[in-house]
Amino acid sequence: MPTLNLKDPEVYRLARELAERRGPSMTAAVRAALVEAVEREPARPARADLDELLAIARRSAARPEPYLSDEDLYDERGLPR
Repeated sequence: MPTLNLKDPEVYRLARELAERRGPSMTAAVRAALVEAVEREPARPARADLDELLAIARRSAARPEPYLSDEDLYDERGLPR
């Protein structure tokens, strides 16, 4: 069975506090909180991120300004200008 390792002390504290309020265990409290969060969050199509990136790429490609090159950003020693 997979495990969830909480390395953030604040997250662990919040999970423990939620479990104390809701009972019976931290696992049940975290599961219920996650179910509630997933139900509230609107589902996004998996393709949305790719479509957004492609739209950004099309807008960028349509811009008349030239792109910056390494020569624009760094001097002959490789240091930032």
